Amino acid sequence: MSLSDPIADMLTRIRNAVRTGKSEVNVKASKVCEGVAGVLKQEGFIDGYDRVEDATKQGILRINLKYSLDGESVIHDISRTSKPGRRVYSAAKELPLVLGGMGIVVVSTSKGVFSDKVCRSEKIGGEIICTVS
Repeated sequence: MSLSDPIADMLTRIRNAVRTGKSEVNVKASKVCEGVAGVLKQEGFIDGYDRVEDATKQGILRINLKYSLDGESVIHDISRTSKPGRRVYSAAKELPLVLGGMGIVVVSTSKGVFSDKVCRSEKIGGEIICTVS
């Protein structure tokens, strides 16, 4: 079975794992999903991720979720913005703020996948993939 939107599948798996208190989640690997996981690690929303080879040629990403000392998840909300049916693009100056700057916007640019902070400093815009708070 092929997925029409692997990014939405990744975000849904992360959201469900956070709600049930899992320490890690497995996601089908792709370059964009690995880029999103890299941004989440860089911004401190996950502990890390590993690319694991499996029986398929594609492989999987094993994402280690992050929790505070009292067991509360660092990720409170993660939602897809740009969808296959409706793409959302933004210039660097017009990128939205999530929770007044406490959250991040993950942006896919021509130079790779970055957070909104990096896009503003580099003055590059792109497709808004998701918001995380």
